[in-house]
Amino acid sequence: MGRIVLEKVTKSFGDTQVIPPLDLTIEDGEFAVFVGPSGCGKSTLLRLIAGLEHTTSGKVLIDGEDMTEISPSKRGLSMVFQTYALYPHMTVRKNIAFPMRMAGLSEEEQNKKIEAAAESLNLTDYLDRKPGQLSGGQRQRVAIGRAIVRDPSAFLFDEPLSNLDAALRVGMRLEITEMHERMKTTMIYVTHDQVEAMTMANKIVVLQAGVIEQVGTPLELYHKPCNLFVAGFIGSPKMNFIMGTEAAHMGAATIGIRPEHIDVVEEAGVWQGRVGVAEHLGSDTFFHIHDTGLTETLTVRAPGDVQLKHGDIISLNPRTELIHKFDDKGLRIA
Repeated sequence: MGRIVLEKVTKSFGDTQVIPPLDLTIEDGEFAVFVGPSGCGKSTLLRLIAGLEHTTSGKVLIDGEDMTEISPSKRGLSMVFQTYALYPHMTVRKNIAFPMRMAGLSEEEQNKKIEAAAESLNLTDYLDRKPGQLSGGQRQRVAIGRAIVRDPSAFLFDEPLSNLDAALRVGMRLEITEMHERMKTTMIYVTHDQVEAMTMANKIVVLQAGVIEQVGTPLELYHKPCNLFVAGFIGSPKMNFIMGTEAAHMGAATIGIRPEHIDVVEEAGVWQGRVGVAEHLGSDTFFHIHDTGLTETLTVRAPGDVQLKHGDIISLNPRTELIHKFDDKGLRIA
């Protein structure tokens, strides 16, 4: 079991409150991702769950038991950090075994768990190597293996991939997601990368200044962001926002439309503009369109083989059924 409930949890450092009163439930077996910009409180929230930070007020419940004042080692959780925190003088085998030795497990039980973890993480051939002989991705897998053998009720990941290069991050992202599918254990994952959040989570918690802006599935947040902040944070490239006359005609203070929901057309379109920078990614091209009279720059996502050059005047049709409308407080109205 790994159901985690936060009830009216707050956190202050001195006179500064970084987490206002907050309620949140992570159900057993969910893969929840805390996402938001730097300084939004996502890592602090994770550390409150882990017990590495003391709550100023409120309760942390794990499987119905109040763990607010319980030490981290007794909460039944395993945490994987941004830094691997491996012992350089120990082999992979000994690094993975370390928490089990501290818990007093027999050598036979330790070896059984080590072999199982190594096999699931493709580390079997590296058990007798030391961390300095491994790649960054392999070292992170060792850190995950050390967490697995503790049989936790939940895994807590604090930006575990941020030290890896782009290719390794994609590979490790898939491995962690696959691990969750196999183990069905609760996982809470902190990242500032909304692409990681969208591809890994079945529940996303969007935070800003310690406040939960929205909780939902990736597609719920993509299709129905509750406010301008979530709309602008979820999606890559980010949503286009348009104010003024165009928005007023639609009964909104601001309208938003995603780059992939604007079509480049040959006939006269609803909007016109001049092509600026084009970012070619192979399957897709992102065009930055100027002089539309709508906003300073309009980003349009088009198929990679669309032939447009810098300075071309083009016509655009927004898919009106996919336009998002927000009121003057930035809250969703349609």
